[in-house]
Amino acid sequence: MDSKQLRGAAPAGRGARWAGIGSAEIMLLLVAAVWGGSYAVAKQATQQLPVLEFIALRFGLTFVVLLPALGPLFNAQWRQGLAVGGLLGANLLAIFVCETFGVSLTTASNAAFLISLCVAITPFVEWWLLGQRPARRVFWAAGLSALGAAMLSATSPADISVGWGDGLMVVAAFLRAVMVCMTRRLAGRHAMPALTLTAVQAGVMALGAVAISLVASPPNGAWHMPPATASFWWGMAYLVLLCTVFAFFAQNHAASRSSPSRVSLLMGSEPVFGALIAAYGFGERIGPWGWAGGLLIVAAAWWVTMPQPVAPRPHS
Repeated sequence: MDSKQLRGAAPAGRGARWAGIGSAEIMLLLVAAVWGGSYAVAKQATQQLPVLEFIALRFGLTFVVLLPALGPLFNAQWRQGLAVGGLLGANLLAIFVCETFGVSLTTASNAAFLISLCVAITPFVEWWLLGQRPARRVFWAAGLSALGAAMLSATSPADISVGWGDGLMVVAAFLRAVMVCMTRRLAGRHAMPALTLTAVQAGVMALGAVAISLVASPPNGAWHMPPATASFWWGMAYLVLLCTVFAFFAQNHAASRSSPSRVSLLMGSEPVFGALIAAYGFGERIGPWGWAGGLLIVAAAWWVTMPQPVAPRPHS
């Protein structure tokens, strides 16, 4: 996909240098920064509320916040809108169930690395689902990003281990790649704004989490009341407003305007932001090996957003 497809014809001269970077890419970097800080908040919240109930509460509140955005759904294409939102919402629910349980069963560093494998997986899923073979540099950049995530998440290669939690994070990474490609593929099958699609997805996820929890809970099992602590609700506000409403809107907006591989590579900078927040917000120590990996991820994201040189046309 060339820069004209991504942003329209770029003006000649100096402005053409920035043809590969637009509002969609900037929004995705902001999402990566917000999500980078979500791990600690979500971990604290799930220590006070069971995982499925936490997911139901988070996305139920998101749906309530986005109720005014449902207006465009009630038109002649409401069936297509519900079908697309339901399909994408079910995929998102699977991602969040795998991620949340996976983080609880593995280390945070392993989780950060393994979810970032989405960057390396996406070009292959894009090729499989969309029939579009990405440019060669996208594959190289994906490999650099995966290598950087591995370095960022471990002080040495020996620190990376494999367990049930790791397996769930790999599944989540694959589903993230599928999500980006599906959003792109289904973009032409509905006329819903990105915020309306986000609202439908949130409703599907909340109902799905409730249904799974009811089926999985033991007989006579009771739902837990959310804690009344200020820290829990401040964390929930952060997760709902920034990590869900803004992030899903931005991702839905960008995924229909940029290639899946570019979306995934920019989102692959999430571990870098997570490391910065962990280091300066929570006092965690990250050695030179980790910072070198972070620089690799940033370099890969920068590389893939730069416009490719266009070969001059021969004179007739």
